[in-house]
Amino acid sequence: MILDNFSLKGKVAVVTGCDTGLGQGMAIGLAEAGCDIVGINIVEPTETIERIGATGRRFLSLTADLSDTKVIPALLERAVAEMGHLDILVNNAGIIRREDAIEFSEKNWDDVMNLNIKSVFFMSQGVAKQFIAQGTGGKIINIASMLSYQGGIRVPSYTASKSAVMGVTRLLANEWAKHGINVNAIAPGYMATNNTQQLRADEARSEEILSRIPAGRWGTPSDVMGPVVFLSSPASDYINGYTIAVDGGWLAR
Repeated sequence: MILDNFSLKGKVAVVTGCDTGLGQGMAIGLAEAGCDIVGINIVEPTETIERIGATGRRFLSLTADLSDTKVIPALLERAVAEMGHLDILVNNAGIIRREDAIEFSEKNWDDVMNLNIKSVFFMSQGVAKQFIAQGTGGKIINIASMLSYQGGIRVPSYTASKSAVMGVTRLLANEWAKHGINVNAIAPGYMATNNTQQLRADEARSEEILSRIPAGRWGTPSDVMGPVVFLSSPASDYINGYTIAVDGGWLAR
C-alpha cells in the first residue's frame, strides 16, 4: 500500500535546532511518522522533549554549538551509541543577522556562515560516513530559504549561506546517490518563527510580504511537517538534489 511508503517506523532522525519553530515542527512530524529523534540544540529543548514524548517515540537531547564543527564527531558517536543506527539527518540549525550591506560586520558574516553552511556540510559528511558504514543508505534534508532563490535586503551572510545550501545539496546528491543516500532541501517561505519576528512586528513590511503570498498568510511549523516526512521516507527514493519550496506560492507570484 502506498501509505506504507511514508512510514518511518523504526527510523532514527537527527534534527538540529529543534527547540522552537520549524525545527520543532519537523521533529514532531518525524516522530508522529514513527521516528525516534536525536535533537541537537544550543539549549535544552524542553517543550520539544515533552511533545515528542507524547507521541511515544524516544528523544535523545544533545547540547552543542554546531558553529564549532569540532564537536560534530563526538555528537554523532553518542547518537549512534544511544540509538544504534542513524537513518535521517535534518540540518535545520541556523541564524540570521540583519544589517545594511555597506556596514555589515565580519563577525556577522562569520557567525552566520559558520552555522548555516559550514556546519551543514560537516554534519552531512559525518552522517553520510555513518550511512555508508551501515550499508543501508539514508536521507539528508537541508533547510534552504527563499533567499536561496532571491537576494533579499540587509541579510548578506544569510543570503550567501542559503544560496550555498542549495548548491551543496546538489553536489552531495551527485556524489552520494551511489551509496543510496538521498540529499534534498526544503526552502521555507515567510514563516511565523523567531527569525521573522522583526519583520512581522513591522506592520508595513508585514503587509507588503503578505500581499505577495498567494496563500495570504505566514507559514507555520505544521506546513513543513509533510514535506520533511516525505523527503525522509521511501516515497522519495528517486528524488535527489532537489529543493522543494514551501512558500504559499511566493515564488510563483
